[in-house]
Amino acid sequence: MTDNDTTITLIGSRLAKEGEDFIFMGESRECNKCKLKRTCMNLEPGRKYRVVKRRGDTVHDCFIHEGGVFTVEVENSPIVAAIDSRKAVVGSKISYEAPKCTDFDDKVYDILYPEGLKEGDKCTVIKVLGAMDESMVQGCSLKKVELKL
Repeated sequence: MTDNDTTITLIGSRLAKEGEDFIFMGESRECNKCKLKRTCMNLEPGRKYRVVKRRGDTVHDCFIHEGGVFTVEVENSPIVAAIDSRKAVVGSKISYEAPKCTDFDDKVYDILYPEGLKEGDKCTVIKVLGAMDESMVQGCSLKKVELKL
């Protein structure tokens, strides 16, 4: 990452829009034969990113993305997650731990186990979105927050 926490990479033309979020899935077998592989594969697989800016209109050929790829600047995208209520303080730095709830509604699974976030990740709470409905997460006191890696 650079000083302002952005990385220059290549991304499929359909995703190359400012504000677009995506999960970087990593390398495909087709990438091995590409001369631009090092520029595309400079992100961490399984992480969520946001396109901050598209750099120019040059379309590069790609074996994976129909329509080619554009050069873009990306940053880690904020992730909505449920954390222990006591840790849900704007500006606090936490080590992410998935909630230990054993009885929860399937509708909240994506908030309890968000894509792009791993156990032990160092995060900052950037926004508290509110308390989780206790009927959805029985036995846990959780708040829904936005986290930034």
